[in-house]
Amino acid sequence: MGRTHGVRRIDLSSVQLASSEVAREINRDIVLELIRLRQPVSRVDLTKLSGLQPSTIGAIVEQLIEEGWVSQGAVVQGSRGRPSIMLAVNDAIVTFALDLRPDRAILAVVDLSGRFLSRETVMTVSDAQSTVDRIVRKITFLRTRHADKSFEGIGVCVPGRVDPATQRILLAPNLQWHAFDLRAALEKAAKLTVEMDNDANACLLSESWNGHLAGVRDVVLVAISEGIGTAILAGGQLHSGFQGLAGEFGHIPIDPTGPVCGCGQRGCWEMLASSRAALHYYRELSPRSPVIDIYHLLRLTEEGDKHAIAAVTRQAQALGKGLRLITAALAPELILITGEITSCWHHFGPIIQAELEATMLAGPAPKLATAGDGELARLQGAAAVLLQRHASYHRSTHSPRAERKVPSNALVPSPV
Repeated sequence: MGRTHGVRRIDLSSVQLASSEVAREINRDIVLELIRLRQPVSRVDLTKLSGLQPSTIGAIVEQLIEEGWVSQGAVVQGSRGRPSIMLAVNDAIVTFALDLRPDRAILAVVDLSGRFLSRETVMTVSDAQSTVDRIVRKITFLRTRHADKSFEGIGVCVPGRVDPATQRILLAPNLQWHAFDLRAALEKAAKLTVEMDNDANACLLSESWNGHLAGVRDVVLVAISEGIGTAILAGGQLHSGFQGLAGEFGHIPIDPTGPVCGCGQRGCWEMLASSRAALHYYRELSPRSPVIDIYHLLRLTEEGDKHAIAAVTRQAQALGKGLRLITAALAPELILITGEITSCWHHFGPIIQAELEATMLAGPAPKLATAGDGELARLQGAAAVLLQRHASYHRSTHSPRAERKVPSNALVPSPV
């Protein structure tokens, strides 16, 4: 921000005009979110909760009912006044949530309340189009199984970075699908709207979607699986940076003598602190003991296997030390951890906490907590990605520069 002849110069590239249309869309989002979180709820309750005028609430509710997002239920007689008609989100509207990983893809049917109605797993293969074909066959199967539902689209979380404007994968070293337009391929085959985001962003969105971040405006979520992904909530907005590439702390080298990462650098944080790293440590300590996957390794720690405990302890130490990258760069008030290691948090959480506290530049360490089941968080987040950018939510949690307009051809459900 500069000054010209004593007049303050405003950077118009970061300003969004507050039109009456934008205000209506924001109010609509607020009301729909209140119904989703407080259902069943009356119009009177919505007026009290939102602070909006009764006439505004009435108009928004009628719009949501007409579009099919909200349904009316029981009539409840209060202690005084007229009976109230209770409102809830329409449970006939669902979305597909797709959690894409290097070894498998998990597909779920999720309703507006975040409930899982079905879940299927598809093995991913090196050929991207072949994997899409397998996923679409499952989509067709699930649409037949839930023929009474209205499918709004497919929300996808991927182990990499997605350009917010083009929705193309920009960086996914562990997936190794180069120059493949996943969104276009899915939309063409499934005939449904597709919205995509990074898996860590999806997990953070899931936390917000479920009301777990009330009052917290500066959060970093660290998603640990085959690699390490991070999502940033800064000032209450999900920050994705230029072309959606912000937050790749997992690909910052912290050991120049470490193993080569999929990104081409040596000793990246994820090569030392991911689930893949823990498996590598165990195989070094016990080369003759077969370990199937990270779940098998964590089960061995619970059974007291000394090599398994040593391997995951080393992973936890590397994870805690690497959090200095986050605290020094972003100074969040809360760091959330999600992924397989959280299933043994009672053993390894204190190790991560100790390393975090030991590496602070100044002041107290941010609060450290888990974000629950990583698989469910990614699926719930994938559903939220679709719903927040599709017809049900006009307002994205991304910063204004990354915001996307609702497409004019977006599918809108028929009134029920």
